[in-house]
Amino acid sequence: MSLWQRQLSLDELNAVSEGTLAAHLGIRITEVTDNSLVGTMPVDARTHQPYGILHGGASVALAESLGSVAATLCLDFTTHYPVGLEINANHLRSVREGLVTGTATPIHVGRTTQVWNIDIRDEQGRMVCVSRITLAVLER
Repeated sequence: MSLWQRQLSLDELNAVSEGTLAAHLGIRITEVTDNSLVGTMPVDARTHQPYGILHGGASVALAESLGSVAATLCLDFTTHYPVGLEINANHLRSVREGLVTGTATPIHVGRTTQVWNIDIRDEQGRMVCVSRITLAVLER
């Protein structure tokens, strides 16, 4: 059984981010399973910090983007929408180039709050960052 209230194509999900920070950073939704949302982000000049490695803030932007989209898909967007309350991240490994992949999975999907875990891995499957976001569910 799927977790999602809404079914959107990958093209539709990615189109929502046009002209936003996610688009500027090259974040793309690549997969929606029954209980997770997967997306990628390039590690390049847009996402580097001055030492030439993936900026922690870029990892957090990927995590928040995936968690927020996942939370939105769990709601009737005509009546409710999610907003971030808190996000944390542990940066575990540096990455200089390539692509990182984030996977958002639910911890709690409630009526007024949602909590999502986002694991970010490098192209070799090694954990780069683990993040958790808490979102409030607000009425329109």
